Amino acid sequence: MKKLFCLGAFLLSASCMAQQDFSNVQIIPHQLSDNIYYLEGQGGNIGVSVGDDGVFIIDDQFAPLSEKILDALEMLSDEPVRFVLNTHHHPDHVGGNTNMARTGAVIVAHDFVRRYLKNGFTDGDPSQMLTADQSLGLPIVTFTDSVDFHLNGDDIHVFYNGPGHTGGDAFVYFLKDNIIHTGDVFRTIAYPRVDVGGGGSWLGIMASYEKLLDISNAQTKFLPGHGVVSSQQDLRDQYNMLRTISNRMEQAIDQGMTLEQILGLGITDDLGHQDWGDPAASLTALYNELISL
Repeated sequence: MKKLFCLGAFLLSASCMAQQDFSNVQIIPHQLSDNIYYLEGQGGNIGVSVGDDGVFIIDDQFAPLSEKILDALEMLSDEPVRFVLNTHHHPDHVGGNTNMARTGAVIVAHDFVRRYLKNGFTDGDPSQMLTADQSLGLPIVTFTDSVDFHLNGDDIHVFYNGPGHTGGDAFVYFLKDNIIHTGDVFRTIAYPRVDVGGGGSWLGIMASYEKLLDISNAQTKFLPGHGVVSSQQDLRDQYNMLRTISNRMEQAIDQGMTLEQILGLGITDDLGHQDWGDPAASLTALYNELISL
């Protein structure tokens, strides 16, 4: 596997990079089936399909980790990275795009991801030229609804289900192995993060859960953007939690309560996720979305 490592960070400012030390990060592979793995490091879980057709990966974490990621992939396959599928535009999922493209990988994402990344580079000014590295890190194959890959003995169905964590989330379904990579729409370590500025929607996340539950079964494995591999029941339990939160929020709004009053109610305190941190940001996003309906 040819490596052309670039030290330049993708979509990370110098000040942000200065605050992060990646030197001690380990990239740990986990096997999900005969040829499906995921890599745990710092950033989103990287889905991996290996086989004679080449290596297909889902997301690529931060740029400074690319060399370690490529080293880990070499332990799984002698084939090069052929495709990188970005689940969304956040830097802990797309930061290695430029480095992966330098090895010859084709970057694929929802059309929103390419547009959002490009606008981020140019501040929305279409006359502003991109640098060579910026252009190289953009997805060069995009889709609006779905796209299918037929690789390594599997049919890989990539699909869009509307705004959720962001405005351009992609789900990746390995049909033969019954494994779904959910990106950050489903996570097992924190309350849902709704990137409102990036087109996200709390109600859209719930709609995505409904879609995932509808197309899956009891044997399906869900690989979250962050956290541990989960079952359909795990996803259903989290969906029910989100429904409970949403119902409680709607009732409080109907009673004329302000956001500050609602945040003081502790409407998530009895749901058993105190280790998930402060839910205020998620609840604020839900409140603002509900009052705008």
